[in-house]
Amino acid sequence: MASFFLERRLAQLGNRLRVAREKLLVAEEQCSAMEEETNDQELRSLVAETPDASYEYRQAKAHSDALKRYCDELRGSIKELQVRQDELLDKLPKNHR
Repeated sequence: MASFFLERRLAQLGNRLRVAREKLLVAEEQCSAMEEETNDQELRSLVAETPDASYEYRQAKAHSDALKRYCDELRGSIKELQVRQDELLDKLPKNHR
């Protein structure tokens, strides 16, 4: 009976891991695109030397930094889920592995 609950929790963790990894893939693609946009905005800001261009660069940089933090949070969540998954796998009886 206990192994049934462990298997169920493992399945749930597996689903959460899959979703988190999918989110990370999307976020990393967005982060890459946003980083390119930020670099373009920085160049425009340097060339134009106007307050508007500088403002647009700062906005793009803030968004890029926020996306990077989100990716880092997702990576941390994935690591935590993997640790919990490993702990549950260690609790499974040997004949279930």
